[in-house]
Amino acid sequence: MIQPKVQAISLLGPLPSSMNSDASKLSEIEKLLTEIHQPISNDDALVLCKQFGPDDCFGLAWTLIHLIETAPGWPLNGCFENSDNEWINILKQRCVDFQ
Repeated sequence: MIQPKVQAISLLGPLPSSMNSDASKLSEIEKLLTEIHQPISNDDALVLCKQFGPDDCFGLAWTLIHLIETAPGWPLNGCFENSDNEWINILKQRCVDFQ
């Protein structure tokens, strides 16, 4: 089951680039991220893995990483599909480093 806050984040689309961000949208994303209950579900993690943008978005990408890693089944099949994204590659590397 996907948490309502995770669903709301997914409706906003991937994190914007730091260079092209809107302060009100960033505030909304940050608020939603802080309201997500942890640990998140595996389904939540699959949704959040699709939210990475082109850069760290003022640190919000790191918040996503930390949330995703709380999923009980982490690492999950399906989370590493966008291998062109730097943040997905960071998640992969963190899995390797942890083992």
